[in-house]
Amino acid sequence: MLEWMDAADPGRVHTEGRMARAAVEHAREQVAALVGARPREIVFTSGGTEAANAAVFGAVSSGRGEHIVCPAVEHSCVRDPSARARVTLTAVDRLGRVDVDALTAAIEPGHTVLVHCQWGNHEVGTLQPVTAVVAAAHEHRALVHVDAAQAVGHVEVDFASVGADLMTVSAHKFGGPKGAGALVVRRGLRLAPFVLGGEQERARRAGMENVAAIVGFGAAAAAARSDEGVVERARTERLAEATLAVDGVVPYGDRAADGRLPHIVCFGVEGVEAEAVLLALDQAGVAAHSGSACSSESLEPSPVLEAMGVDAERSLRLSVGWSTTEADITHFAEVFPGVVARLRSLRA
Repeated sequence: MLEWMDAADPGRVHTEGRMARAAVEHAREQVAALVGARPREIVFTSGGTEAANAAVFGAVSSGRGEHIVCPAVEHSCVRDPSARARVTLTAVDRLGRVDVDALTAAIEPGHTVLVHCQWGNHEVGTLQPVTAVVAAAHEHRALVHVDAAQAVGHVEVDFASVGADLMTVSAHKFGGPKGAGALVVRRGLRLAPFVLGGEQERARRAGMENVAAIVGFGAAAAAARSDEGVVERARTERLAEATLAVDGVVPYGDRAADGRLPHIVCFGVEGVEAEAVLLALDQAGVAAHSGSACSSESLEPSPVLEAMGVDAERSLRLSVGWSTTEADITHFAEVFPGVVARLRSLRA
């Protein structure tokens, strides 16, 4: 990325501009290859949040309908813009998996313009029945947006084969730079741009391209290894083994290897509140997350865990990535039992 920190405007015809354009288009090819799309289907954005908002705005502005169907476990960057339209939230099971029958029943033929379905859940890792949702929505002529931000770079994602109309990708979720993402738009689908004021991205997203971030995005896509999920799954299984060995800890989400994303595991820790666990782990050099209200900028607990019917205030989410080492896993396994025991004794 350093080479392109002072890149010229890719829209200019001088030599420096053409070099920047070539770098952007090379990155577009790299991202497209990773997600099973055509390069021209890739629209670069400032991240997954903008991409999801652009998908909703574009669909609602298309005039195809005014109603959206959204599973209750979608990320807030999907739920919140959808709430600006008439939206129906649909149920999930105890594992956080979308109920395809309930989702299909919520579709209003002639009115439903967009149906959402994430590839895998961002809090508990549960994989979703994307192909079945796409088939059901298309039967009723509704567009389908798939939030694949948590999945890309961790499991195989093929936009063409799944048949979705729109897909969200975020670079930093698999080692790319923060502030870079993409909306994948099916060939032939015309949507109104979310960001106006220029003809960049073939008039689909205005604003000068962040060449350095886009180049980094492409590099991360090219570097993504096909065996990364195998390594990540082995590490999260070790995390799960260490966590579940402690009394009063229960798993949230699908624990089956073929039913979850490989890099995320989530648990409920009975007898202590999430904030205390997170702070104690942080003092021990472990960065973790929770769906409780205390661990985010929101004043409300995770709507994902609420929809699943589990206790968000006792949740602990652990994830691994490109920078995780075996020593990190060993360290967590050593400190976690003592952290929980000490907090429970204080509570007693």
